[in-house]
Amino acid sequence: MRLLNTESLCLIEFKDEDKPTYAILSHTWGKEEISFQEMQKMQKMQKLDDGVASQKAGYNKIKGSCRMAQNKQYEWIWIDTCCIDKGNSTELSEAINSMYCWYQEADVCFAYLEDVLPNKTTFQRQIDKSRWFSRGWTLQELVAPRKVEFFAGDWTFLCSKADIAISLSSITGIHPQALADKPLKAFSVAQKMSWASKRTTTKPEDIAYCLLGLFNVNMPLLYGEGMEKAFVRLQEEIMKDSDDQSIFAWNRPGEHPEALHSLLAATPADFANSTDIVPVRDWGKSSPFSVTNAGLHFTIRKGLLSCFSEKDPDQLVALHFLQECRLSLTEYI
Repeated sequence: MRLLNTESLCLIEFKDEDKPTYAILSHTWGKEEISFQEMQKMQKMQKLDDGVASQKAGYNKIKGSCRMAQNKQYEWIWIDTCCIDKGNSTELSEAINSMYCWYQEADVCFAYLEDVLPNKTTFQRQIDKSRWFSRGWTLQELVAPRKVEFFAGDWTFLCSKADIAISLSSITGIHPQALADKPLKAFSVAQKMSWASKRTTTKPEDIAYCLLGLFNVNMPLLYGEGMEKAFVRLQEEIMKDSDDQSIFAWNRPGEHPEALHSLLAATPADFANSTDIVPVRDWGKSSPFSVTNAGLHFTIRKGLLSCFSEKDPDQLVALHFLQECRLSLTEYI
């Protein structure tokens, strides 16, 4: 893990066992971010405040983050724009697969809402309009850290995650207990997918990759494969370690109820109506999934998935079958 010294702005690499206490930044990317290569170049020239890079808006964001960290007695900070060498595909893959843990292990996360005005009295009326709440990557950056502090565009402190947990749950759809550090294993696959259902990413594949930590899975990054293939691969990885049948409890809002689809969803947006879907506990442990080149095999009872609506416990979730079907991915709806 590479960290930025908050005083010298020098980048130093640490082994996992040697990592110091650090702060971490959560933000939305703009057009003038500072890359690892630019930061290295300025460091070698020993002219951090000179040159074209230092005039970019992203550099001011880095300096603001470091000032805030120093004010709070942090010597080190992690910032995704300049702490990852994105030209190195191996390093990028390792970073994305590790990112949830890095946010979880940070002593504090600074959530920088660049588009929010420094007015504490109107903050809660502005917050849901901030771009920060619409981005895929900021989902894990809100859930993973124990402590999140929100700052306006001029670095005025606004509030902490704990201060506005109820409002955050309403804005994001995230279960309030997940924002209060309840283990993510306590929430169904469908619930966690629904938290990402209204979020977007610049690269289509990132809508799947940004959820790796949320489901505690790892997989290689294949930019260029497209959103649907990446998201299907994510679901296949989840099924290797889970028997939660709520992964099939999705629909496509606005489509005909009898429209035909494969068993796996194409995007987190398909889970927009699944915020309250949870497993049935008293049916016992579900049979494991088996994914082969012949399809996906598992056991269900008379078309009923072992999950139900938390809001209405009498409402079970069923699959709509073709007239003749077997337990295979291609023949389910």
